Amino acid sequence: MTSNSHKPGYAVGLALGALGVVYGDIGTSPLYTLKECFHGEHAIPVTPDNVFGVLSLIFWSLFIIVTVKYLIFVMRAANKGEGGILSLMALAFPTRNEKNLPRSKGILIALGVFGAALLYGDGMITPCISILGAVEGLNVATARFEHSVVPITIVILIGLFSVQRFGTGRVGTIFGPIMAVWFVVIAALGISGIAMHPEILKAVNPYYGYEFFARNRWLGFLVLGAVFLCVTGGEALYADMGHFGRKPIQAAWFWMVLPALLLNYFGQGALLIADPTANVNPFYKLSPPWMIYPLVVLATTAAIIASQALISGAFSLTVQAIQLGYSPRLEIDHTSSHQRGQIYMPRINWVLMCGCIILVIGFENSSNMAAAYGIAVTLTMLITTCLFYFAAQRLWNWSASKAFLLCSVFFCVELAYAGANFLKVAHGGWVPLLIGVLIYTLLSTWKRGRSLLGERLSASSLPMELFLDDVANNPPNRVSGTAVFLAGNAEGTPLALLHNLKHNKVLHKRVVIMTIATADAPHVDPEDRVRVETLREGFYRVRGAYGFMEEPSVPEVIEECAEKGLEFAYEDTTFFLSRETIIPSPRPGMWLWRERLFAYISRNAQPATAFFRLPANRVVELGMQIEI
Repeated sequence: MTSNSHKPGYAVGLALGALGVVYGDIGTSPLYTLKECFHGEHAIPVTPDNVFGVLSLIFWSLFIIVTVKYLIFVMRAANKGEGGILSLMALAFPTRNEKNLPRSKGILIALGVFGAALLYGDGMITPCISILGAVEGLNVATARFEHSVVPITIVILIGLFSVQRFGTGRVGTIFGPIMAVWFVVIAALGISGIAMHPEILKAVNPYYGYEFFARNRWLGFLVLGAVFLCVTGGEALYADMGHFGRKPIQAAWFWMVLPALLLNYFGQGALLIADPTANVNPFYKLSPPWMIYPLVVLATTAAIIASQALISGAFSLTVQAIQLGYSPRLEIDHTSSHQRGQIYMPRINWVLMCGCIILVIGFENSSNMAAAYGIAVTLTMLITTCLFYFAAQRLWNWSASKAFLLCSVFFCVELAYAGANFLKVAHGGWVPLLIGVLIYTLLSTWKRGRSLLGERLSASSLPMELFLDDVANNPPNRVSGTAVFLAGNAEGTPLALLHNLKHNKVLHKRVVIMTIATADAPHVDPEDRVRVETLREGFYRVRGAYGFMEEPSVPEVIEECAEKGLEFAYEDTTFFLSRETIIPSPRPGMWLWRERLFAYISRNAQPATAFFRLPANRVVELGMQIEI
């Protein structure tokens, strides 16, 4: 039987879907990139030489960073088909046990987590700058909307975040065709602009970029921060690889996205040479007057689609962080019975919405917001390059010199962009950095707190063999039914079991100790999902395994246990959980303020009953206080 993946129509469908999800961010960058280069605080004069130079930089940035780095090399580093900075981190350093890692690799893992934290800042800024840049097209048509751009943007943002709870499954099917129309339209506008000055195509020559720096020196370096806007969204190509696959994403890029972007950028450049006053908004100035309003609607729709991709990405990233132990349990709603990856996370959604509204009110327009845009992305790209250096050696047995030679090219280019963007810190660039630092503090505090909690619990635990010996030598009262004790440690005796025996003086006739572990891979093969070990004295140990992009389910584990000879009857099964109350203390481990933060997060985390999908009427929680 022929697999769907080999059918031409299926591949075309995936490529079309990639247009709507993967390329929304980078696809809307022509709205503001050239405008920020030639109109703004650090703008350069609109001269033919400068236009040629900027276009040359845009062309080679798209080629080196997006085409060569991400499309050709980084996307080869697939973690069982999945991409993204956390997947790459797991590939570069497969063991996540901090105790076994050298300090240098521990630092790199911390950088990987920080890179993931920065993506939340990107998830807030992208909807703002994309929708603002689109709505500002109204000012090109008439001055009547000058004071309405911010309110209109806020209304669109509220509507966008409000519909997240309904899921994106239905509207997702039209994202691709809409973005296809968008790319066709911007390509046509670009061609009309190039017709004004066909010689603009010579800007593909890298000499114009070199000459630009030689002529403008420091000002030319400052403009790099605006030029970089053309590649924002490049990280999404890798992060969303698992949804569509490498080849459909590559096909969409080479056959539609890249040609459309280049044609539009070069068309805007030709327009600037013909009419330097178009620098106020060269994208919309390319359009004939009758087309302004339809173009604003299409651009706003494309910006909403770009925003949707970042919002969905934030949900997926949070699930990965939860599974990898960097985030507490949060409520996750499944919006589709067919697509497991379509989820909605209420807390993340409303935090993103409030953040976006505050940013729009604070920055007021896309030009001001451009100062905040780019820093988080450049840092994430630099971290990706560092992680790829180690992943390439491990995955493909590359020599250190070969990996270094390739990565140094990417690193130098991205470092130049990072330097230019860091000059914008005082003008708003501190916003994504602050968001990244705050998110990283939460993630690292939770990870370290859980590690300390595990150490304290292990110290209070009892080796399983000693416990079973005691049960054999001093048999307690046994009652009918099955008791399932969920434990984070797959080796010792759960404290909930010890507390239950100590206080209730009974044991069930059948006792199952169940541990749900997260693998370094995004998905776990179904045959490796569950392992059942028969102990003695009526005890069993069950180990469930899930990938970091999967969501654990105790009922699912129980169903698979039945296939391995361990059957359950829910009406005779009781689930025992321990609920720890964290008591901050001066003991070594973490600063006291971080311990208090960990205790606060722990109190507000989603209950294990809901997270593991346990039947609420069959759960008994045993509380205990733990000092960390």
